[in-house]
Amino acid sequence: RCQGSSSCPWENSTACPANATICNGTSCVLPEDNFNETLSIILSTVLTVMLALVMFSMGCNVELKKFWGHVKRPWGIFVGFLCQFGIMPLTAFLLSLAFNVLPIQAVVVLIMGCCPGGTASNVIAYWVDGDMDLSISMTTCSTLLAMGMMPLCLFVYTKMWTESNAIVLPYDSIGISLVALIIPVSFGMYVNHRWPTKAKIILKIGSIVGAILIVLIAVVGGILYKGSWIISPKLWYIGTIFPAAGYFLGFFLARVAGLSWNRCRTVSLETGMQNTQLCSTIVQLSFTPEQLEVMFTFPLIYSIFQLLFALLILGGYRVYRRHRVKQKTDVEKTEEKEDSKSTSSYAKTNGGFIPNDTK
Repeated sequence: RCQGSSSCPWENSTACPANATICNGTSCVLPEDNFNETLSIILSTVLTVMLALVMFSMGCNVELKKFWGHVKRPWGIFVGFLCQFGIMPLTAFLLSLAFNVLPIQAVVVLIMGCCPGGTASNVIAYWVDGDMDLSISMTTCSTLLAMGMMPLCLFVYTKMWTESNAIVLPYDSIGISLVALIIPVSFGMYVNHRWPTKAKIILKIGSIVGAILIVLIAVVGGILYKGSWIISPKLWYIGTIFPAAGYFLGFFLARVAGLSWNRCRTVSLETGMQNTQLCSTIVQLSFTPEQLEVMFTFPLIYSIFQLLFALLILGGYRVYRRHRVKQKTDVEKTEEKEDSKSTSSYAKTNGGFIPNDTK
């Protein structure tokens, strides 16, 4: 439909595209593009199913007794809680102040800092030989506690920039995340209890699928939000520093608390890897399209850099483990040679019997 025939020359593509529904000179209204919405629904369904399968396989590495031990003696969970809802919101607040970002941008950084841990941390924790019982229990507890801690943290830290009641928390999404975590993991724990041999096979397959899933989520995010990459460089800086600070501070606090090295790695990953999908949902529910333009891509930026740093941690650990195993093997060989020499020397000195084949 056109307002004036002269102002709508369909053959002149520079004035108004041929698929425009309303045009007035060079101002046109195009049909709504449902591609992203349809793609998002399809991919979210596929990713949800894959994620459930991955968490089922992760549960196959969890022993009920050890898991329950963490619940009964929750020192590791408590340290993780301090990192998740103490260090991360405070770090988000300090970074927002340091870079002097816009109020609306500071709010999205704080929302990210107040989110619970993401399930991707469980997959990476497996690859770095972390404590899987602690990893699963921390993810479950942080998602459950997020129901109360997210509103509290946002109330405390966002007062400088906005009213806390302006931020809509999707409790249904948090609940779905919790259910999608607990049910598959419970089935995995049962399989590990009944059929431990089969559980190991499922775990290996699931860990590979999980690694693919983490990369796939990042790629999908880039496709869906390809038009939202032009944002303030300050958010790129924060998106780079924030996850790195989370990993480092989580590891440092866990070590100060006296946790073992594998648990320190676990707490580090649980701290730095946030539930970025939940952050994106909160942002979409809370802000207008105009506001989203200047801050909507931040969860994706954080997601990309938390993945990159996690892969660096994984690569560094694998190199260290290979070096340590090689070093240990060399020491064992040296000790064997020394034992052999000392035995031979003792036999000669004391006139002991020496077999013909060694003469």
